[in-house]
Amino acid sequence: MDLERIAHSELPTRFGAFTVHAFRCEGGLEHVALAAGTPANGALVRVHSECATGDIFGSLRCDCGDQLAAALEAIAAAGSGLLIYLRGHEGRGIGLVNKIKAYALQDRGLDTIEANHQLGFPTDGREYGVAIAILREFGLSEIRLLTNNPDKIAAVEEAGVKVIERVPLWTPTNPHNSRYVETKRAAMGHIPPIRR
Repeated sequence: MDLERIAHSELPTRFGAFTVHAFRCEGGLEHVALAAGTPANGALVRVHSECATGDIFGSLRCDCGDQLAAALEAIAAAGSGLLIYLRGHEGRGIGLVNKIKAYALQDRGLDTIEANHQLGFPTDGREYGVAIAILREFGLSEIRLLTNNPDKIAAVEEAGVKVIERVPLWTPTNPHNSRYVETKRAAMGHIPPIRR
């Protein structure tokens, strides 16, 4: 993976203080990593896929914006950790325009997976090579991963980074995203929270 660290700067946020690191990979796509403290092995890490509708516009159709906020809050509270923000992952890799097309199909009754398939895309087209390269840039070979997605855990471990703990990242659902979240659980194997 051809990845270059371009710049870094302090980034105070409403969640806490981070250092933002800018990366550019082959093809010119840019990614960022927000580091709290000095991440070391065992650090809390979130690999977050770009979601303009959820992360920027506060869409209630998904849980992405809520998960981003919860992850930043958890990493800041831990005092050390890393959030990797992967560009090019919009709509599980189909892009923003196609994601809006998928929304229109969902408005007609399809679920998120059926909509992707109707448009000729796989259930999930994301690839995590950039995230692995960024983890290596920080010298991380074992992490505590903030995720509900077993495929993400498998991708990280197959690349040689040990997930020593999976930290759940479930956020409250709402009437607009409950079917979306249930589809991720039932059809994609996302691990539900433990009921106590």
